[in-house]
Amino acid sequence: MTVEYMLRDYRVRPGEMEEWLGEWAEKIYPLRLKFGFVVVGAWRVGDDRFVWILGHEGKKGDFERANEKYYNSKERKAMKPDPARHLSEIKHWMMSGVVPD
Repeated sequence: MTVEYMLRDYRVRPGEMEEWLGEWAEKIYPLRLKFGFVVVGAWRVGDDRFVWILGHEGKKGDFERANEKYYNSKERKAMKPDPARHLSEIKHWMMSGVVPD
């Protein structure tokens, strides 16, 4: 087993940070946990940036499969209005650890 991590970096539309944070905490965070993800941490950076690290344990490639299941789930599709409407830019990268054991 291995844990794969993704760094997610969002630009939040001006004036929408509080609404974004509320919807993320109420809707996105618990659904990610339901789909087997762990949230390593989440940070607000200034007034327009939200950064978080998402992990998933399994075999190599399980993160992407779980991510697809999350986005294709009826629960995620039922989020109306979509919380992503608060975001003007979304970037994400898979990460590999470099600190020796």
